[in-house]
Parts: sequence; structure tokens; C-alpha cells
Amino acid sequence: MNIIRNNKLLKNKSVAGFILKPNCADIKDIYLDIKKIFESFDIAVLLEENSANELNLKTGIEFNTLCKQSDFLVTLGGDGTLISVARRGFHHQKAVMGINLGTLGFLTDIMPNEIAAFLEKFIQDKYRIDHRMMIKATINGEEVVAFNDVVISRETVTGMITLEAFVNERLFNKYTGDGVIISTPTGSTAYNLSCNGPVLYPLTDAFIVTPISPHSLTQRPLVLPADFKISFKNRHNQSAIAIVDGHDTYELKPNDIIIIEIASSKAQLIHRSERNYFDVLNKKLHWGAN
Repeated sequence: MNIIRNNKLLKNKSVAGFILKPNCADIKDIYLDIKKIFESFDIAVLLEENSANELNLKTGIEFNTLCKQSDFLVTLGGDGTLISVARRGFHHQKAVMGINLGTLGFLTDIMPNEIAAFLEKFIQDKYRIDHRMMIKATINGEEVVAFNDVVISRETVTGMITLEAFVNERLFNKYTGDGVIISTPTGSTAYNLSCNGPVLYPLTDAFIVTPISPHSLTQRPLVLPADFKISFKNRHNQSAIAIVDGHDTYELKPNDIIIIEIASSKAQLIHRSERNYFDVLNKKLHWGAN
């Protein structure tokens, strides 16, 4: 069975748009060294303006302009940096290469000391692009995209919230507890995993609905097809919040509704062709360890 799909490669790869981990000025020398390596392979390097400002460089380009002028994007940081860029650049549909300066590295699998070896294969088209499902969430009429998850949670430490859940506008459950995680397959190894949700292969298309500290022990994680429209209504006289990818927070008043659907496009991640997802799980989660 072929479990790597949609592996259409880049037509052009002569211009790379770099976005660096924010608030990390000490990576300037690392960036400049990596820039030289890219240029040694005849790949021009553009730098996003916020990153340039943090490094006191005068060569920064506004993010949307950077996306338009680049053949692909490169993040220098950790998984969080890559997720942020995938969301910000969603409408530009640029493939993203993640260089890992973080610790976990589920998504950013290329280390700085591996860049030259990887680019040698990259220019020979010996790489792959993974297409990862994203979520479109409509919150109080505003549409946002999520790479990992949308979390609906109680606003305060005390008390519980009750959420009515609908599939294709038909009530299927009520969740009472601390909240609910709606995750993509990629996000299944994030907050969903810590709440005993299932791990899904990241190239599948599905929603994972995982209750957070449910009041009833009968409530269990649920996997739903990605072509379903899922809605959550904030019931009773209670306040709640919606958190998108652990970053953006939205207030939910009583009777507010969140609509969850598959996004119209997918995130595109550049990886080594030999990268194996199950090896990543084994290494990062210590599966099979004694």
C-alpha cells in the first residue's frame, strides 16, 4: 500500500523565503551560515522583515510579498515556528521546509548540520512534499485555519462547560467537562495525545474529537470523516474560550457556535524522501523502549 500521496514536487526552487523563530536574536550566526549554504547551491535567500528586524538586518521583506517572491519557504526554529508560517501563508500555498532548532521536531526534521547533504538531494528532486490536512473554523462569523487543533475550553479554573455537538447539523453528543479538542491527524500527537486521544497517520483526512476531563466516563475520543461539518454550541449560562493551535484565543458567550470543516487547501511540508513517520514516533515517543 502506498501511504505517501500527492508527492508533486516543486517546479522552481531557486528562491527560498526564510522566516526565523521570533525572540531569538542569538540565531543570527546560524542563519548567516545557513544562508551561505543555500547560496552555494544557487538558491537565493530572502528574509522576512520581522526576522530581519530582530537580527538588525536591513534586508527584510513583508511576509505576503516574501511568499509571492519565493519558490518555497524555510522556517528556522521548531515545530511552533513552522505551524505559525503554515497558517500565515495558508492562502499562498507555498511548500515549507523546516530546519529544526527546537527540541521535539515532529515536523521540522532537518538539522542544521544536515542542510548541505539535504540540499544536494533537494536540487536533484530527491525529496518529497507531504500534504497535511488543515481545519477551517468559523468562530462568531470569523474564519480561521488551524494546523494542529481547535480547543474549546472553560474560561475559568472552576466549574464545567457543556457543549452540544452536531454532525451535519444533527445533534450527536453533549460534552460536559473541561472542554473538547478538535484535532487534525497531524495534531493527534499534540494536545490530543496528552488527553488520551488516538494517534492518526498524518496524511489521512479525518477529525479527532477528544473530550478534556469529561464529567462522564462514557465520553471517549471519536474519529470522524473530514467531509463532515461539525458544530459545537456553548450551552447554558457559561463562558468559554476557543484556542486555535495554542496561540489565538476567542471568547465564546452562551449559545455561541463554532463550525469545524476541512480547509480548502492543505499545508505542504518538504521532507527528506527517506523520512519514515513511524520511525519518528518511535524516536520522539520512545515507543518500543525497554
